[in-house]
Amino acid sequence: MSNNWFQFKQFRIDQGQCAMKVTTDACIQGAWTPLPKKTKRILDIGTGTGLLALMMAQRTENTLIDAVEYDATAAEQAKENVSHSPWSNRITVQCNDIRAYDSSEKYDAIICNPPFFDNALLGPKHEKNTARHTIALTKEELAMAVVKHLSPEGHVSILLPVPEYRYWLNVAEGYGLFPRAILLIRHRPGSEAKRIVAIMSLSNTGYGAVEHQLTIMQEDGTYTEQFREMLRPFYLNIP
Repeated sequence: MSNNWFQFKQFRIDQGQCAMKVTTDACIQGAWTPLPKKTKRILDIGTGTGLLALMMAQRTENTLIDAVEYDATAAEQAKENVSHSPWSNRITVQCNDIRAYDSSEKYDAIICNPPFFDNALLGPKHEKNTARHTIALTKEELAMAVVKHLSPEGHVSILLPVPEYRYWLNVAEGYGLFPRAILLIRHRPGSEAKRIVAIMSLSNTGYGAVEHQLTIMQEDGTYTEQFREMLRPFYLNIP
C-alpha cells in the first residue's frame, strides 16, 4: 500500500486524497526536465499532488508556476502541499479543465505527467481512471492545450509509457510539436525501457531528438550513480 505522504529534502507531499501517488518516474521527469535560466513562467498540466510544480520551484529562483488540476479533491491537496512549502508565493494551483484554461501570457516551459493509457481496461474507481486513462483528456486535446499556451521559444516535457509515446509523437507532430530530446527510463540493466520523458518544441529546426538513457537500479537493487546524482537534490535517502 502506498504511503499517504512522501517526504523530500525541501518539501512534503501529502497524497491521501489523490488517486495517483508520487512515482519514481515522475520524480525523474521533474529532476531531468531542462530549465534554462531564462525560464520565467511554467505551466504544470494535471498537477495532481503538486509534485512537479514543487520540483520546478525548487530548481528555479524567481520563476512563477501555474499548476492546473481537473479533479477538485486533488487540487485541494496540491494547494495544501504548496502552502506548506518554501515556494507558496511562486506557485498558483487552480482547479480547472486545461481545455478551458486561459492565460494572458505564454509559458516558457510546460510540464505534464498525463493520463497514460488509451485502450486499457478501466477499473472500478472513477478518480483513478481519470488520472490513469485518457477519459478526461485525450492526447489530441493535450497537444492543442500545449500549442495554445507554449511560447514560440519554449518547450514541453511529457512523461509516457513507451507504446503510448509512439502514438503521442504522431499526434504532437500533427499539431506542430517536435521532439528535441528524450530520456529512456529502464528499471535495471538490460531491461527494456518502460517510460520516456520527451522534450518537445514548436520548432523543427535541426529535426530529431537527442537520446538519453537512465537506469534506476543496479543488479544488486541499489540505485545507480546516475540516478543518485539526478535525484540527490530531492530524495532524503540520497545524501
